[in-house]
Amino acid sequence: MSFRTTNPTTGEFVKDFPFQTNEEIFAALTTADKRYREDWRHRPVAERARVLSRAAKILREKRDEYQKLLTLEMGKVTRFGYFEVDLTADILDYYANNAEKFLAAQALPDVPGATVVAEPIGVILAIEPWNFPYYQLVRVAAPQIVAGNVVMLKQAENVPQCALAFASLFEEAGAPEGVYTNLFCSVEQIGGLIDDFRVRGVTLTGSERAGTSVGERAGRNLKKAILELGSSDPALILEGAPLEHAIEQVVMGRTYNSGQGCVNIKRVIVVGKARGATMLAALNERFAAIKVGDPTDPDTVLGPIVSERALEGLLKQIDDARAAGARVVQGGSRVNRPGFFLEPTIITDISPENPLFQQEAFGPVLSFYVVDTEEEAIELANATKFGLSGYVFDADIKHAKEVAARIESGMVYINTCFIDAPETPFGGVKNSGFGRELSELGIGEFINRKLIKVTEV
Repeated sequence: MSFRTTNPTTGEFVKDFPFQTNEEIFAALTTADKRYREDWRHRPVAERARVLSRAAKILREKRDEYQKLLTLEMGKVTRFGYFEVDLTADILDYYANNAEKFLAAQALPDVPGATVVAEPIGVILAIEPWNFPYYQLVRVAAPQIVAGNVVMLKQAENVPQCALAFASLFEEAGAPEGVYTNLFCSVEQIGGLIDDFRVRGVTLTGSERAGTSVGERAGRNLKKAILELGSSDPALILEGAPLEHAIEQVVMGRTYNSGQGCVNIKRVIVVGKARGATMLAALNERFAAIKVGDPTDPDTVLGPIVSERALEGLLKQIDDARAAGARVVQGGSRVNRPGFFLEPTIITDISPENPLFQQEAFGPVLSFYVVDTEEEAIELANATKFGLSGYVFDADIKHAKEVAARIESGMVYINTCFIDAPETPFGGVKNSGFGRELSELGIGEFINRKLIKVTEV
């Protein structure tokens, strides 16, 4: 077994990296735990922050090098790759610049002599996916490292070179051994790490199945877990929404990163049959015109699906939806070229009994619904086990906010497909998981808010 680079644009194998042995993994844990207890937690916040600042600077200086690995290993379109590299650097700088404020002791104004201080808790184990190989990692690494914790991180098996590049970033920035540890390990070995008392917190971004397993094991060991799982993000096109703008945002929101994003728009719900017909026709035309192909081509909008297995899974979802009565109005087939490419796809007439009604399609597959009333749109938006993000389009911002308040999700964006930023918290509800990353909330998930109460004698 190994971690393996396969170029999804060509389907060609590039390189593999063997799993670490149990001895290597637990030796790394010993190093990380020792570093935390004897060194890292005791350093001033400003000193830890300087490591993040240097990492951000190095990342910007080596922007091209880091971007090329994204395209090689997961087929990310070049301009989207640069966006991810830049956002990763911004997150490093954000926590470097704000950590002292976030971690400052807080006096309790109504309790004389009472102060709450922020302390790290130890080794944090992270299990992260392949779709944003740097952004997903930095959401954990930046806040936890600057808080005084140390991080051991298992990246997905198909992006090992991105994982190594990210680890080398902290080494080059001056983080001592054990502060950030890259793991090439198996699911079984991850279980052993969760069981080890020295690991004090666990975070996962992945599937419901993985979240159930990790959450159960962490709970059995009395360890806090942060889970960011599946999604079925609805976009509500209300009666007052300018259609042209909504269409533009839906196209971007469904096809960005080849549709392989947790907060990509997955479902469109249009209020009004006439507007629904107009929007479906326009989306059909726009999807048909999308250029699918080489992610290094400046004109390409849609690059490959990450792997043969992922592509076959999407094709099966499409076939199953069609067999259950849904109508594929655009795309639905593999592109006839080397690599793992799927036509941008639109599916409608999806009944509640259709498997696609509750599934997440992790690729450029858009589910399209039309309803008669706004109440029906809200009910349909919430008729899913997921609750990560939602989208509301309307010219009346006050009314859009009222609708947004009724969407069962961790995030709602109004009149835009999505804008991730270091300052905005990220996370979901229901089966999309729990806990938050980014913003001040993200740094607080794995710290001990300790009360110190002084009584004068």
